Amino acid sequence: MMAKMDKKFKVPKRHNILNLIEKMYREEKEKIKQNLATARKVTIGLDIWTKKGLTASFLGVSACYFNPEDNKAEHKLLNLKEMVHPHTAELISTLVEESMEEWGIPREKILTTITDNGNNMVASFHTTAEVATTSEEDSEAEFDNASDDDEQQEGQDSRYDYGAIERTPCVVHTLQLVVNMVQKEPPIRRLLEKVRHLVNKFRRSSVATEQLLQKCALVLIKDCPTRWSSCFAMISRCLEVKEHLTAVAESMGWDSLQPSEWQKIGMLRDLLLPFAEHTKSLESDTQSLSLVVPALLDLKNHLSEFLLDHGRTYKDAATLAQKMLSSMGRRFSVFLDITADNFSPLPAAACFVDPCVAETLLENDDNEVQNLVRKAEDYIAHLVPQRLQVQEQQLTDDEQVANEGTEAPGATAAKRRRFKLFSASRPSRPKTAKTSNIRQEILKYKEGLSKFHHTAATGAEVEESGIEYWLTQCCSTLFPTLKPLALDLLAMPASQAFTERVFSVTGYLSCGRRNRAKAILERSAFLKVNKPK
Repeated sequence: MMAKMDKKFKVPKRHNILNLIEKMYREEKEKIKQNLATARKVTIGLDIWTKKGLTASFLGVSACYFNPEDNKAEHKLLNLKEMVHPHTAELISTLVEESMEEWGIPREKILTTITDNGNNMVASFHTTAEVATTSEEDSEAEFDNASDDDEQQEGQDSRYDYGAIERTPCVVHTLQLVVNMVQKEPPIRRLLEKVRHLVNKFRRSSVATEQLLQKCALVLIKDCPTRWSSCFAMISRCLEVKEHLTAVAESMGWDSLQPSEWQKIGMLRDLLLPFAEHTKSLESDTQSLSLVVPALLDLKNHLSEFLLDHGRTYKDAATLAQKMLSSMGRRFSVFLDITADNFSPLPAAACFVDPCVAETLLENDDNEVQNLVRKAEDYIAHLVPQRLQVQEQQLTDDEQVANEGTEAPGATAAKRRRFKLFSASRPSRPKTAKTSNIRQEILKYKEGLSKFHHTAATGAEVEESGIEYWLTQCCSTLFPTLKPLALDLLAMPASQAFTERVFSVTGYLSCGRRNRAKAILERSAFLKVNKPK
C-alpha cells in the first residue's frame, strides 16, 4: 500500500491520530448531550460486563429517547463505568447517578430504567415495577408487603408519578426464564441432550460437516445458554436438514434419533416458535414497548391452545406448556395483572397509544384486558394534567388581564366595576381553557382508531408505525396534549438488549492484542456504537 502512495505524503504520527479521535469523541458527545437536553423523557438501560480473565468489570449505561428535532427515536451509549467487586446495589446506584450528572439528565426526566432481574439491579432502584424473579438463576425475590392501607394507597399513587425513577424488568430476559424451563423437565431435557450430543459429533467431525454441506449447504447449530432462542435454533436446524442429517449419520456409523423422537422434536419446535418470534421483535433498540402486552397475550393464548391440541398425544410437552403458562402468569403479573402489588401500567399505556396494536386491547372482550385499557387511560390522564395545570391557569389569568378595560363603549355604568383598586387582586372567574382536555383527546383517539384500521383493511396507504401516525399534521391539531406523551412512550424499548450488543463490541476491542486501556475502551465503544455510519 505504501509503495502505491504519493511519496510526498507524510504519514501522521500516532499522537496526531489519537488527537483526531479524541476530537471526534468530544464532538459526538456534545451532540448527544444537546439531543438529551431537548428530549422530553429518557429511558435508561443498564447491564454489567466483565472482561475475560475477570480483570475488570464495567456498567454499561444507555439512553433511549425521542429526538424532537429529527422526529425519530434514538438509542445511544452513554458510559462504560468501571466497577469494583462486589457489584453491590449501592455501587450501581452511585454509578448511575454519576452518569446522569455527567450527561445533564435530571431525575424527573427519566421515565424508567430497564435492567435484568439480578438481585443487585432490583435493589438498586425503588420501584413498583418488579417481577417475581430477581436473578438469572430463577431465584425468587422477597418483598416486604407489611404496610397499612394508607401506605398501600400512597404506593398506588406513586406509580403514576411521571418522571420518578423506577425499574422496569427487561421483558426478553424474563421471557427467556420461561423458555429455559425446557431444561428443567426431565423427559424434555433427556431428549435435548441426545440432540445436542448428535450436533456435537457433527461439529467435531470435518468429514461429516463437509458431507452435510455438500448435501444441503447448511451446518448444524449448537445451542448456547447465554444466547436467546438458541435451543429453538438448534432443533429447528436439525429438523430442516433431517433427511440429510440422518443419511450422513448412517454413513458415519452414528446413532441418530428415532422417528418418535423426531416427532417430539417437531412438537417442541412448535411450542417454542412463538417465543423465538416475539423475542426477535422485542429485542429491538427502540419502539418495542408497545408490543409487550399483545406479545404476552399471544404467548399465553398459544400455550393454552397447545395444551388443548397435544394434552393427550404428548403429555411431556403438555406438562411443560402448563408449567410455562403458570410461570408466565407469575412473572408477567407486573404488566398484566392490575391487582398485583408491583403492577406497572407503562407497557399497557404504550400499547394504547400505538394505533397499529391498540386494537389488541380495545377489541378484546376479556375483563382483565379491559381493565388494562382503563389503567392505561388513567395512567395517561393522570400524567398530563399535572404538567398542563400551571399552563392552563396562566392562560386564564393572562386572558383576564388582557380583557381589563376593554369593555364596549356603550356599556352601562352598572356593568362597570365600582372598586377598580381591588381588580388586580380579585380572583379570576373560572374560564374554559383553550387547551383541550386529555380525556377528550383520548376519546377522539379511540374513535379515530376504527377509521385507521378500516383504511388498513381496505388496502389503502397507512402509516407504517405508531410514531409516523403521531407525526402527521392532523395529530398535531387534534391531540396537542396526547401527542408528545405518545411519542415518548412509543420510542421506548422493551429490553436492554442494546447494552448487551455494546458488550459484543467491547469484547472484540479487548481481546488479544486489542486489550485497550480502560479509558480508550470506553471511547472506542462509544464511537463504534454511536457514530453515524
